[in-house]
Amino acid sequence: MKIVELISGLAAITFVATMSVPAQAYEEGPVTGGGTIEGTIVYRGDVPTTKIIPTKNVEVCGGTREEPLIDVGSDQAVLNAVVYLVDVAKGKAWPKPGKPPEIDNIKCRFVPAIQVIPAGSLEVVNGDPVLHNTHGYYGKRTAFNLALPNKGQRIPVELKRAGTVRIDCDAHGWMEGWVYVVDNPYYAITGADGKFSIPDVPPGDYTLVTIHSFTGPIEQPVTVKENQPTSLTIELKK
Repeated sequence: MKIVELISGLAAITFVATMSVPAQAYEEGPVTGGGTIEGTIVYRGDVPTTKIIPTKNVEVCGGTREEPLIDVGSDQAVLNAVVYLVDVAKGKAWPKPGKPPEIDNIKCRFVPAIQVIPAGSLEVVNGDPVLHNTHGYYGKRTAFNLALPNKGQRIPVELKRAGTVRIDCDAHGWMEGWVYVVDNPYYAITGADGKFSIPDVPPGDYTLVTIHSFTGPIEQPVTVKENQPTSLTIELKK
């Protein structure tokens, strides 16, 4: 696990270097002639696995198992890759708020394991009848560190800076999750087919970032034309 944690930590540090800044003042407004950035995220390398060996609370956490470090399906499609635009000052409105973002501890796993949220509040939840100590980091800096001894316990935290927050549990060292905090609504996360779509983008030139915790970030320029799709196939490489 130490090797896995080192790999993930390096990816997080790289991501923070590109994005861990105070959230800019994004301005909502009408988008005329907006285009769509769409595409597929693939990974064509070998898919490594890590062996999870729970050392405590086995009745809740389960037994030994193998887990892939990146979920790759048919046609090398990548599940849970995150795609977003940086330095967008103005554009479409944020989605209407629904259920507040949360990360739950369920059977000694973080649920969801990967998510994208606007800068702001995140609820940390303990769905297990055992102590979890949920610890979030911007790079090496602690963003929050919460002891949750009780099942059903909820504690809100504030993540006000855009960037990646790596989550682990000080009580169960194999647990790991990722929260990508964004400062504009132009982002997407891939499903099992590896596809993404970012609609209503004002025409112009942008920087698109694609990231997965195993591979780290990829930055590339992208041009959006009026009322047209921009279609991409993005290959993640380790």
